[in-house]
Amino acid sequence: MSDSAGSKSGKVRVMYVRNEDEKKNSRTGDGARDRRNDNEKTGRRDNRDKDGRSKGPYESRDNRDKEGRGKGPYASRDNRDKDGRGKPRDNRDNRDKDGRTKPRDPRDMNPRYVRENPHRNNDNAGRDDRADYGRGSDSLWKTVSRAPDAAETPDHGGIVGKSRLDPEQIRRQRQEETRVYGENACQALFTNRPDAIVRAWFLQEVTPRFREALRWMAANRKAYHVVDDEELTKASGTDHHGGVCFLIKKRQGSDVNDDLAQAQAKETDCVLALEDVGNPHNLGGIARSCAHFGVEGVLIHDPSLLESGAAVRTAEGGAEHVNAIQTDSFPSALDAFRAAGYTIATTSSHKGQPLAQTALPKKVVLVVGHEGDGLTDSTWQQGDLPLSIGGTGKVESLNISVATVILLSEWWRQHSITEE
Repeated sequence: MSDSAGSKSGKVRVMYVRNEDEKKNSRTGDGARDRRNDNEKTGRRDNRDKDGRSKGPYESRDNRDKEGRGKGPYASRDNRDKDGRGKPRDNRDNRDKDGRTKPRDPRDMNPRYVRENPHRNNDNAGRDDRADYGRGSDSLWKTVSRAPDAAETPDHGGIVGKSRLDPEQIRRQRQEETRVYGENACQALFTNRPDAIVRAWFLQEVTPRFREALRWMAANRKAYHVVDDEELTKASGTDHHGGVCFLIKKRQGSDVNDDLAQAQAKETDCVLALEDVGNPHNLGGIARSCAHFGVEGVLIHDPSLLESGAAVRTAEGGAEHVNAIQTDSFPSALDAFRAAGYTIATTSSHKGQPLAQTALPKKVVLVVGHEGDGLTDSTWQQGDLPLSIGGTGKVESLNISVATVILLSEWWRQHSITEE
């Protein structure tokens, strides 16, 4: 210890310095023995080892191994292996015979499981509950047994197996249904035969113009969808859908004899016969011209061609005013019309009487042929009145829909003036 004096103010600061002998004596000398004696008197255990190092706040005399290493704050004497390492926390009865840990039962882990499944506390009760299933108990989960030969095959309307449609049913539906699109075509279809509509798709911008159709479909439980342009393109199969598409039931063409029976009372009638005409855009243009000039009957091999989406759209509503007359034999059908008082007028681009110089009969069947080849020889020879459309000759022929317009227009001109 040393004193230092001081300062001008008269104050004195004293600093005490312990020498090295005192420091050593406090750790291992008489001071250490005095502390141990005090601890024994107060009942406190000495928390230092034989070298004077602290054992740590959580260690006691019995918590060290034979080499003096601490067993850990949470280890006990019986929780260490022979090498002094701590054993994993486990219960003796929670291992199988191979030493693997058994899975815990949910009721031992989750008190809520025990509350919600009281029968798990009694294994016999659980077996009794399971034994009652399907044997007159009130449980909703019952097992019903049926003999293999007692099973009946129900009629699911074409749906068989796991949500699989009968291919035959799909084929029949595709034959009976078709998609039509285009605003004018769909408006005309709804006006004339709304019951044929099965389903409909609309763009939002056209719905105000189909307000009545939407009301009718909602009232009659017909499905309709307001979709975007991409969805409507997928539904209609074309980019030229015009904002609306209908899935409809196809019309079945009438028989030749049925059509003749209905037209028997007519004094003036024109029937258009199409031999091997299949282009849907040409068919649509022809149907539009027929509707404009009052021609109702169209003789054709396949009536569904007039119901295709492209043909109906091109017709702009005219397809609804045309009746398809189905025939498998053109010669037989023409003979039937001739017998009923019709004149068979065949057409060509380069032979026959000039149309402009010919008086057309009131009841006539105008026969036009394939877009490229024209009429077959057998059909041409069967005609009563060969006709041609005059022109400059600079082109081989007119488009079939254009030629049809000229023929129908001349027939309409002659007989509409006479009737006036």
